[in-house]
Amino acid sequence: MRDQFTSSSIPPGLQRFALRLRLGGLIAFWVQLVLAVVSTVILLVYVVFSNNPGRAGGTGTGLGIFFAICGLVTLGVGTYWAFRYVRMAKALLEPNNSRRPSKAETIQALQTGVAINLAGMLLTLVGAQAIIGSTLGRSLSQQPGLIVRGQIIEPIDLFVVQANTNTIFAHFAGLVAALWLLSRINKG
Repeated sequence: MRDQFTSSSIPPGLQRFALRLRLGGLIAFWVQLVLAVVSTVILLVYVVFSNNPGRAGGTGTGLGIFFAICGLVTLGVGTYWAFRYVRMAKALLEPNNSRRPSKAETIQALQTGVAINLAGMLLTLVGAQAIIGSTLGRSLSQQPGLIVRGQIIEPIDLFVVQANTNTIFAHFAGLVAALWLLSRINKG
């Protein structure tokens, strides 16, 4: 890739931005991919072990899991979109002008990345609110010294909160990368 930067047919500002686009895309891609895998595993463990018939998760937890899964699906799209930045950076370094994406196409791709990550954060935050609300409701309904089966807050309940936190952070990383790249597009 370094050989492509020495080509005199590509303006130096474009070369610098392509390098930043590649770097930002790679960082966002890997952060989002790792956190998506971790969150998915945690949610799968939660779903498998929370299907105990004597356990009452509450309506809020079910709704929260639905929104958490929607946030993870959106994170998958965001992860793909971050990888798309890497491919776009390579295309920007094409010696043939006609094969390079235009500045407008690049800006549109970055704005789409912002929208994807904002939507994912919203979905995941709604899920987090439902899960935390349900968990808080169960903790407040516990009477000191009295154990009611299915109403105890178990450690596995906190796993789903951790999965949502990871997903929110992954969307945040994608959002920061896209916004940083948008701020650098004119600075070369």
